[in-house]
Amino acid sequence: QVQLVESGGGLMQPGGSLRLSCVVSGSIFSNNIMGWYRQAPGKQRELVAAISSGGSTNYADSVKGRFTISRDNAKNTVYLQMNSLKPEDTAVYYCNGASSRIGSWGQGTQVTVSS
Repeated sequence: QVQLVESGGGLMQPGGSLRLSCVVSGSIFSNNIMGWYRQAPGKQRELVAAISSGGSTNYADSVKGRFTISRDNAKNTVYLQMNSLKPEDTAVYYCNGASSRIGSWGQGTQVTVSS
């Protein structure tokens, strides 16, 4: 059974930075295109960043130039470095497969950007 455990969220002021981590167990992690998603209150979950097994990346326009996705296949972990945070980045952040889900959604990690 695949488990996805996100961590690293918190309360930050606008302009701050956070690094999220997602540890994946029970899956052939290195073969999967992984993604970071977010869901703000009252909104649908959206994919904000994706990374292929080879390291190619894609970003939503709203985070391009501010967020960086990376992965460590040896640690079955995917990261999201978030810089220049804005209040509109406030959401619960989740990881999962980007082309298709690899497991049930984890609990996510809350990111709140507020002054």
